[in-house]
Amino acid sequence: MVNKKRLLEEFFELVQIDSVTRTEGKVAKVLSQKLMELGADVYVDDAAQKVGSDTGNIIAKIKGNANKPTLLFSAHMDTVVPGNGIKPIIKDEIIYSEGETILAADDKGGIAAILEGIRSIKENNLEHGDIEVVLTIAEEGGLFGVKNLEYGKLEAKMGYVLDSDGKPGTIVVQGPAQDKIDVVVKGKSAHAGVSPEEGISAIQVASKAISMMNLLRIDEDTTANIGVIQGGTATNIVTDKVEIKAEARSVLEEKLNAQSKHMEECFIKAAAEFGTEAEVKIERVYSAFHLTEEDLVVQNAIKAAEALGFAVTMKATGGGSDTNILNTYGISTINLGVGMTKPHTTHESISVEDLVNSARYVEELIKTVG
Repeated sequence: MVNKKRLLEEFFELVQIDSVTRTEGKVAKVLSQKLMELGADVYVDDAAQKVGSDTGNIIAKIKGNANKPTLLFSAHMDTVVPGNGIKPIIKDEIIYSEGETILAADDKGGIAAILEGIRSIKENNLEHGDIEVVLTIAEEGGLFGVKNLEYGKLEAKMGYVLDSDGKPGTIVVQGPAQDKIDVVVKGKSAHAGVSPEEGISAIQVASKAISMMNLLRIDEDTTANIGVIQGGTATNIVTDKVEIKAEARSVLEEKLNAQSKHMEECFIKAAAEFGTEAEVKIERVYSAFHLTEEDLVVQNAIKAAEALGFAVTMKATGGGSDTNILNTYGISTINLGVGMTKPHTTHESISVEDLVNSARYVEELIKTVG
């Protein structure tokens, strides 16, 4: 049985260890020790150098005591800012950050649930197959840790990432692909007051291109956004270069291809109209995933949730997570709600009940798979 007091103490311990993206080393050492105490063989991969962090991803393997499929559980160790000096408090059975920081339930709520769920299985000598735990670095802002994970170390073909909002019983079965779109619009400098006709305003070119675009909510599957525009040095100089960072997402990759192409064509067409050019670089950040009730990983999640009396909600998400990349590498993986609310803000919270139920869900998933 999950130990509520121990779980809360461990969650409080973890959120108070600073681990903003690329500074996960301290929490990784603590988590490695905790996993070894659970009987795991712990390996830290070489993603640190590739990602620029002070540690790599943790890959832990716990040997099973029964002939059952290998299960993978995963969460990420890094947090967004402001994520240093977190002081958690409980008020009316809800956990908040006392100060002007995030709480880091995203994703230390997932980590604490995984540890406690496995610990309960071990303490009660329940049957289980091999368990693999992957705790990643640099998930926030680019999924960099999981992209550089040593997949050759893994055997699991079925995985559960605990990194979503929604109460336990929420099962994310669909997520979008994303393109990162970087643009350099070229202009020609001139004195804006003396000879503006000799210049080409890169800002004007960019504005024309953006005005031609379909942006924000494109359809039920697709979104697109211009996020950052940088350019110009003074009001009396016609701007000769503008740099733009944009993105497009869709759960259907053919729609994503079309949207990214549309945005590229708008920049190129606008630049041509002004007698200049635009350089457009499109990079597929991650691929989409889509699972259904026909997939065993989903069936097990539903069965475990129903055994615990959780309301089952299957949904799609507009955001990316390590789930996208794990599916790309052939591990059938879904994302599970742990009850975090308002992640990435100073109003982030998680209820004690949802944290406990997330740990119970991990335990039940291990018991269910057979």
